Amino acid sequence: MNGFQGFSDRTEAGRALARELVARDYPRPVVYALPRGGVPVAFEVAEALDAPLDLLMVRKIGVPWQPELALAAVVNGDRPEVVINEDVWRAVRVSEEAFERAKAQELETIRQRRALYLQGRERPSAAGATAIVIDDGIATGATMRVALKALRRASPERLILAVPVAPADTVVRLRAEVDELICLATPTPFQAIGLHYRDFHQVSDDEVIVLLDRRQGAAAR
Repeated sequence: MNGFQGFSDRTEAGRALARELVARDYPRPVVYALPRGGVPVAFEVAEALDAPLDLLMVRKIGVPWQPELALAAVVNGDRPEVVINEDVWRAVRVSEEAFERAKAQELETIRQRRALYLQGRERPSAAGATAIVIDDGIATGATMRVALKALRRASPERLILAVPVAPADTVVRLRAEVDELICLATPTPFQAIGLHYRDFHQVSDDEVIVLLDRRQGAAAR
């Protein structure tokens, strides 16, 4: 495990990331969490940077007759971004009508989750900002790659990916998607993300709402 003993919980991981990010003194930071597990980590970073905290929500659009095969993914709901899996798109024949129907279903799911979590709060703009994307860890990087591609389209000045733990080969692949990548640990062999935390409980909707409310309240003061 290269001497890495793991994190006690997401809060500790977030504070460790925050120490790295504060030292870089990014201009106009906006922190984006992948819910739900990324929210407690991102909260600590947003607190340390005194930055807005938003959610980056990704939903897979599966092939209708083989849902586990990702045809595309949609990110966020207010101004949705769709990222197509070109290899799968060329290999299967899905009608435009079927694709639009599947996309609409996933967008509605995002809309409902966003309404639950953010309760109508205005979203910060990524345009011209230092957008910092955070999760509690990365395994293959497939979901994160989609999220980064979509956020890049929002024209941030810089796009930063910061995670506590990930496999070294995934880190190498994702560097091409961002201006800077910070990963605190790349243990070998890499195991499931949760095995690198002593407490890796499933984050609840209520926890997400409380943390977003706390950050919103702090930003308003």
